[in-house]
Amino acid sequence: MSENSFKAFTKELKTQFSILGSFIAIFWIIEIIDQFFFNARLDYFGIIPRNITGLRGIILAPFLHGDFTHLIANTFPFAILGWLVMLQNTKDFFTVTLYSIFFSGMGVWLFAQPNSITVGASGVVFGYLGFLLLRGYFQKNAPSIALSLMVVFLYGGMVWGVLPSNPHVSWLGHLFGFIGGIVAAKAISETHS
Repeated sequence: MSENSFKAFTKELKTQFSILGSFIAIFWIIEIIDQFFFNARLDYFGIIPRNITGLRGIILAPFLHGDFTHLIANTFPFAILGWLVMLQNTKDFFTVTLYSIFFSGMGVWLFAQPNSITVGASGVVFGYLGFLLLRGYFQKNAPSIALSLMVVFLYGGMVWGVLPSNPHVSWLGHLFGFIGGIVAAKAISETHS
C-alpha cells in the first residue's frame, strides 16, 4: 500500500468513526438529558400508531430509548453493523439509515398496537442487518458476498428478532427495518451497476 493510499484509508476510517461516534453521542446525550431532566418523558415523542402527531416519532424514535439498558443493547450492534455498512462506501450508511428509519417507522405507525409508543434504534440496526445480509445477493461481487457471509456467521441469529416474542420489544420495528435494509441493498446495487 502506497503512502497516499494509506493516508486516504486512514482519512476514510476517521470519517467513518466520526460519523458513528456522532450518532452514538447523540443517542447518549439525549438519553442522559431524558433520564435526568425529563424523567423519561421525551419518550412520548416516539411513534404513536395511526396518530397524526405520532408521525413525528418516525424521525425521532431512533434517537430515543426507554432506559440505559435499552440504549446499551442498541449501541454496540449499531456501531458494529453501521461500520460494516460503510465498508464499501461511507455514503451507503446514510442511504441505509434513511431507508431503515422510514420503513421501520412507517411499519410501526401503520401496524403497532393502538395507544403504544415505540422508541429505539433497533429498527435501524435491523435495517443494517437486512442490508448486509442481502447486499451480496444484489451486488453479486466477491467482497459483498464475503461480507454477507461473514454477517450471517456473526449476526445471523439476530434474524429471529423480526418475529413476535417479547411483548415489550417492537418486533414490527425490527421486521420493517429489516425490509428497509433489503430495499436499500437493492436500490444501492442498482445505482452501482
